[in-house]
Amino acid sequence: MNRITAGRRHPLARYAVLLLALGLIGGVYTVALSISPSRQADAAIASGRADDVAEGKKLFEQSCSSCHGLNAEGTAQGPTLVGVGAASVDFQVSSGRMPLANPGAQAPRKPPAPWVNEDTVRQLAAYVQSLGGGPAIPTDEQVDAAKGDKSKGGELFRANCIQCHNFVGSGGALTQGKYAPPLHDATERQIYEAMITGPQAMPVFNDSIITPEQKRDMIAYIVGVREEPNPGGAGLGRIGPVTEGLVAWVVGLSLLSLAAIWITAKRRQAK
Repeated sequence: MNRITAGRRHPLARYAVLLLALGLIGGVYTVALSISPSRQADAAIASGRADDVAEGKKLFEQSCSSCHGLNAEGTAQGPTLVGVGAASVDFQVSSGRMPLANPGAQAPRKPPAPWVNEDTVRQLAAYVQSLGGGPAIPTDEQVDAAKGDKSKGGELFRANCIQCHNFVGSGGALTQGKYAPPLHDATERQIYEAMITGPQAMPVFNDSIITPEQKRDMIAYIVGVREEPNPGGAGLGRIGPVTEGLVAWVVGLSLLSLAAIWITAKRRQAK
């Protein structure tokens, strides 16, 4: 006891305590650094391969950073991509909406950029996913229309989607120059990704609102409807057999009107 008390009163004791404290702080900092990269690596691996993240970063800097910022923090030309997830990148890039050709109220679907392919989309999605998580790209099983129930999907589609997309997915106009695009060209994966990411004016349907199984049912309905033969011949929004009658009525009435005008004109010339 006397030796401990004598040691605490030694002139060098304060320096020894200071060195011990610095050592503890350094040790804790080292452990924290060793854990942080591990978590980043886990996130990268969860979203794709680690080398995909590195390649995706290069693609982002070349093709996306001018609008979204070097670190995807967002600029006046484009929103931040931190937390949007890989599914949003896959939807926007694979459908040709991004990179955006011209600023406007709506990003139209168009042929993808020349550098866009399956590998580059995967790499870009992995990089954005590593920035802050977000919805991941759905699996093949999740988007397989063959495993969905068309009848249930039709009920869900009519309850949630026809206000904008029409009851057969033909699209429709919205306010302020926006519109709900037709779903005829959307792949099964893009339909699912649109529901979980909410592109442009579309709301997000997370799993607590519409379960993954119900999303697959809706995909089955959309795919089933557009694969059915058009009973009306002429499309006109696929409103059914009445389209042929409507076309015949409009064309026939127009011909009769023209004929009446021609006949009356002949009689005036004869007088």
